[in-house]
Amino acid sequence: MIRLTTIGGGSGQFSLLSGLRDLPEAEITAVVAMTDSGGSTGRLREELGALPPGDVLKCIVALSPHRESARRLLLKRFTKTGRLSGHNAGNMLLTMLSWYSGSFPEGVAALAEILEVRGRILPVTTDNATLVAELTDGSRIVGEGAIDVPRSSRREKIRDVFLLPKDNGPISVHPPVLEAIENADLVILGPGDLYTSIIANLIVPEVAEALAKTTARLVYVLNIMTKFGETQQFRARDFVARVESAIHRPFDVMVYNHRRPEPQVLERYRRQRAEFVEIDNEDGWWNDRKLVSADLVDTTGGMARHDPAKLAALIRSLL
Repeated sequence: MIRLTTIGGGSGQFSLLSGLRDLPEAEITAVVAMTDSGGSTGRLREELGALPPGDVLKCIVALSPHRESARRLLLKRFTKTGRLSGHNAGNMLLTMLSWYSGSFPEGVAALAEILEVRGRILPVTTDNATLVAELTDGSRIVGEGAIDVPRSSRREKIRDVFLLPKDNGPISVHPPVLEAIENADLVILGPGDLYTSIIANLIVPEVAEALAKTTARLVYVLNIMTKFGETQQFRARDFVARVESAIHRPFDVMVYNHRRPEPQVLERYRRQRAEFVEIDNEDGWWNDRKLVSADLVDTTGGMARHDPAKLAALIRSLL
């Protein structure tokens, strides 16, 4: 059995875990960012002081053998008027289980048990914190939701991100996360938004240090497209260099998609100021990092996302 730890959040981690779930030789632990502040999750944080359930819920659904039915039921949003409008059943259920048990990780484990999840899902921290981005002009953006969706057509690049604790309390890593990194054979970072899904995990105290010391092979799954407001005009090496600067060591393997999406899909992204991530594998900067490429893209619905089955097949070859 291969011990495999993933670190990320959002739809990127959902795609990765959806494929890895079916690898019989993998013992999976998913470490999830806890800074989501948009939509239903953001409302629960503001109104109840709850930890953000959204990205954790996606991981639970991805690793469940009942994924399709669970996705239809738990990710469906209430549309009637009233306080429930805009929430989804899964966020409400996970929040209730956490409140009743008195522990967010216990609530996560309970919902995972209900859905017969294959693997563990760990919040990177159980302390309530807000993600803050500092831009190159010195201004700051508070909250993952505001960072994720720029409010104007022009915005300075992100210089750095940090965590702002609620009520000035401490922020500490959820201890099982360090064990999962230390004991892993393979640690996979990405795919996902660079700052709000990946770096948001690494700035929790002790996480970057654990990654720097682990004997596991470190794998980075490169995004298919850039994203305006976070990674506009980034090349492949820019993504990798930014994450490596946070963990203070190079990746062992860098995985990337080499098939360009169809022109109509690229045009749709171009209107959103996003571009296909280019890589020059002849660039000497890569040195001893192993570059592994394949056709990993799924453009169903006009979106360029990682295909779970293709990505899992490639990860399996690394195992």
